Amino acid sequence: MAEMVSCPRCAGPVRPPDLAVSAWRCVRCGPVAPLHVPASFGPAVVTAVTAEISRGPNKVPVWCPWPLPPGWLVTGLAWAGDDRTGAHATALACSGPAPLHGGPADLLLIAEEPGIGLGNRFAGLPGCDPGLFAGAGADSARAGGTGPPPPQAPPAKIKAAGHDTPMWNVGAGDDRVAYVGEARGLWLYAVAWPADAGYVLAEEIALHDLTDWLPAELVYGAPSPYLHS
Repeated sequence: MAEMVSCPRCAGPVRPPDLAVSAWRCVRCGPVAPLHVPASFGPAVVTAVTAEISRGPNKVPVWCPWPLPPGWLVTGLAWAGDDRTGAHATALACSGPAPLHGGPADLLLIAEEPGIGLGNRFAGLPGCDPGLFAGAGADSARAGGTGPPPPQAPPAKIKAAGHDTPMWNVGAGDDRVAYVGEARGLWLYAVAWPADAGYVLAEEIALHDLTDWLPAELVYGAPSPYLHS
């Protein structure tokens, strides 16, 4: 299928491996796991991409709210990696009505190995991993503190493949809200636009891995501007 391939960290162009270098690389970021975004989107694309990820050497989940919140649609799917090493990150986009004002809202769910940088890019964070931005140490890190404050209850909790998964607010900015946690040994990001769309996570959201089973009842919408921009 036709794809757009870019750097997962900065969205810049990438160069494929050649005789001199065995890795994909970005001019600004160096060696990276290239981000693949299908040029079109729909059920056939989701079927093909999840099947390709499942065949690879790495088991990276494609997290999807299931059941979808009322009025929400699946609007995009991307993965970072290559044919040689398999997937190292996935991103699934959903769109629907914001829970407070009913306007349009977008949610991006990212699963990734450490060091990929895709989640931090969409969350608006520097670096490749959440590090001290995640968990109870986030406020201390931003304030220049030397250690985390006393543990606090996580501001959001979801179920990932049936397991309770605490999600910590990482303070992404005025235009979005971002939460990060850990599921199946990988980082799990939930990034929502606009910022008040994060209230969709106030309800109990259950995430299902589409590489395990693809529900026939999934509803698809127009491609997400955040993945297809």
